[in-house]
Formats: sequence, structure tokens, C-alpha cells
Amino acid sequence: MWSGTGSQGLCYPPVASSCFRNGKPPATVTSAAGGARIVIVGETHREEWPLARVTVIGTGYLGLTHAVCLADLGHDVLGIDIDEEKISRAANGDAPFFEPGLEPLLRKNLDADRLRFTMSFAEAGAFGEVHFLCVGTPEGECGQADLSAVHAAADALAPHLDSQCLIVGKSTVPVGTARQVASRLQARAPAGPGVELAWNPEFLREGFAVQDSLAPDRIVLGVTSGRAEAVLREVYAAPLAAGVPMLVTDLETAELVKVAANAFLATKISFINVMAEVCERAGADVTALADALGHDARIGRRFLSPGLGYGGGCLPKDVRAFRAAASSLGVGSLVSLLTTVDAINTGRRERAVALARETLGGTLDGRRVAVLGVAFKPGSDDVRDSASLAVCDRLIAEGAIVSVHDPVAMPNAARKRPGLVCARSVREAAKGAELVLHLTEWSEYRAIDPAALARVVARRVIIDARCCLDADLWQAAGWTVHVLGGGSGRLSGRSAGRR
Repeated sequence: MWSGTGSQGLCYPPVASSCFRNGKPPATVTSAAGGARIVIVGETHREEWPLARVTVIGTGYLGLTHAVCLADLGHDVLGIDIDEEKISRAANGDAPFFEPGLEPLLRKNLDADRLRFTMSFAEAGAFGEVHFLCVGTPEGECGQADLSAVHAAADALAPHLDSQCLIVGKSTVPVGTARQVASRLQARAPAGPGVELAWNPEFLREGFAVQDSLAPDRIVLGVTSGRAEAVLREVYAAPLAAGVPMLVTDLETAELVKVAANAFLATKISFINVMAEVCERAGADVTALADALGHDARIGRRFLSPGLGYGGGCLPKDVRAFRAAASSLGVGSLVSLLTTVDAINTGRRERAVALARETLGGTLDGRRVAVLGVAFKPGSDDVRDSASLAVCDRLIAEGAIVSVHDPVAMPNAARKRPGLVCARSVREAAKGAELVLHLTEWSEYRAIDPAALARVVARRVIIDARCCLDADLWQAAGWTVHVLGGGSGRLSGRSAGRR
């Protein structure tokens, strides 16, 4: 591990009180033969080899998940943020967003005294041997990534780096950013060239972030020295021992991996959605087409799910940021490709509204519409760039009376759209509706009893914009089922149930 860094025995308060949950003291750490350490938690003794003291800068979706999972791998972790509410909630075991499995793991590692939180960069500098940068890079003007949080975090940490350490970027950034950050850190840190930088892109899927952190499908390291690689191999020793592959590259390749992966996935999604448009014109069935394509091992079925397209806080902004980076690099062909991918994706939202308008006789004004799902995907409460929320905006703009339901995302939707009518149940949302729109593919919606729902609606008409409902079941209950990409707009039956 890095020599001469950190300080034992410090307490890291979240605001002004003890950093340990409920004021609980830390585990006792004593030396053992061979340089190992004995960790005493209550009456439990376990011997383990030294692990890096890690800080995670930024406690948003990426940062909090990364901090919790590193602690669960056995590291002593200090989370840092400038948002007092985030730090206070995290220190009390309250995850500020919905992610399956995260909050129990947060509480487990707080109770085990492996995880603490602070707002002090001085404490972070004194504590950490490895510092992960996990701050946001939102979409800026003209689509480029806004790197202000990355630079601010590096600038805040640098004055407190007075001995050798490793900074590891995980934020999604344009190629070339890592070397800029490295130069910035070394110019400002007392340790100068003893501060080394690596890049370790994240590949988290919302709804599966804990799984993706503890058992990723690959770990990518962009490094400039064998020493940095060795340190990160120790940080990720547990997943590597479990067989997770590690790919070691230069900084630029590591920066490109995440944006290239997202661009490829977005292109695949937009391809099947433009095929949905072809199927509508030709009278074909896009779901059956996707099934047939998916049997080709060169293509695969995953992400060939036609519907409203992609959304959320990553894919849309990463595609636009990559397009902006490609433009600055002079790669016009990639600019053209990603412009088309983005246009196809946003066009699916317009197509859903157009189909709703057609279904209701050419006008939405004064018509009651129930919307099932506002999260950008199931398993998340994230409504950033939600295709469903965008459709709701367009329906309301045309005069529709919209009532929405979502199993977990309604509080966030209400904060983002204060005037949105949020129902407590599917039945309440659908009461008196002339049209039901299925816009987020929650399992709860696939479990709906169409016959029971038919008793509360004004008209038995549903648009399945995610192509995953059992059309036979709904039609047997007297519903007219329309599917994006379903030929004439009316599905004959079985293929809606296949994924």
C-alpha cells in the first residue's frame, strides 16, 4: 500500500457529531505477526491482510453505491460530499434514492464501522490512501459534459495531499480529461508528483447497481504505472479472486470504454426502434423481428426491446457528450451516427403521443389518460430524462387530463412536475380513463388483472409502449391493445408477451 499516508484514530463527523452511527466507537485495531491486523468488532476476532483506506468523493448514485460496496468488500471507507443533507442521511443509514439492496448494505457497513461520512476534505486527505472521484458530469451547453464538479473536487482535495497517494476517477468524462486532472492535482498538491492518477470507469445499471459493484462483468483500469495497477488490484482483490476479468489500459482508452459502451447500447436500442417504424408501415411485428434477430449470436437479444427508447441520467447525456467530444476531435462520421441515434430515440416519444392521439379520434383535449410508470426504467425511482415523463408533458400540453402511477418514482416525479396528478394505485389512476398508457415495464404492471381494471375505465383501450404485456390476456378481457411497432397499431396477440 502507499507508504506514509493517513492517520489512525481520527473521527470523521458527518456534520458536527460523531461519524460513527449512533455515536458507536470504532473497532479496535491492533498489530499482529507478519504485518496482518486483528480487527475486533464486539467479541468477534478476525485476521486479515491490510486493506487500503479509501475515500469516495461524491455521494450521489455512483459514489454512495461505490462507497457502500467497497466497505462491504472489507475496506475502511470515508465518503465525502459538500451536500450536508446527503451526508447526514447517509451517516444515518438512509439512502437518498431507491436502489434495490443498497440501504440494508449501507446500514450493515455503518454498524460494522467500515463506513463513515464527512464534509471535510482535510480529513479525507489525512485518511485516504486511495481517493475515488465519483462526482456527476451533467449535460452542459451544446451537449458536452460539464466537468466543473470534477475539477472542483480535485481542487478541494489537492491541498490536503501531503504524501504519496492514488486518485482514481470513476466519473464519465471526455477523453483527455484524466491527464488534465492529473496535471491539476500535481500542481496543487504538496506531494506533487507523488500524487498519481488512474481511471476506473463505472458500468452500473440502475436497479442492479449493488450486483454490478460487488460482482462486475469486468474491471477496467487506465493507469500510468505498475504501482497504480498493483494498488487497484489490492482494492479489487475480492472480485478478482472470484474470477472477474481485469483489463489494464492507458488513461485515454479507459475514458473511452464507458462512453463507447453507452453509445453502442444506445445505437442498438435506436436500431430496433427504427425497425419498429418500418414494421408499422409494412404491417409486420417488431417483437417477432427482434426475437428472430436475437437468435443470431453476432447480434443477441439483449437491448433489442422496441418501445419508448432509452432515458435516465446516463445514456442520453453520455451519447450527447460523446457526440460533442467527437466533434471536437473532428470525427464527423461519429457525430452523424450519434445525432441520428439521439433523434430516433426522442422520436419514439412523439410516436407514442401520436398513437394516443390517433386512438382517441384525433384529439387529446379533455380526454382522460392513465399513465402506468414514470421512472425511466423499472427498479429505479430516477425520472431524469424519463421518456414516460416526457410523454406526460406532451399529453398535458395537448389538453389531456393525465393521472399517473409508479411503484416508487412518484415522489421524484411530483418534485419535478409539481402539477402532475399522482395516483396511489393503478386502479385510482385508471378510474374513468379513456386510454391507458403502459410506459415503464414494472413487473407489477405485467401482473395486472385486465378484467378487474376494465371495471373502472371508461374505455378498454391500452397502448403498450414497452411491448411486454400479454396481449392475449388483455384482449380476452375485452381490451383493444395497441403496441409501438405492432404493424397497424393493433396487435394480433402473442408476440407482446415475449421479450
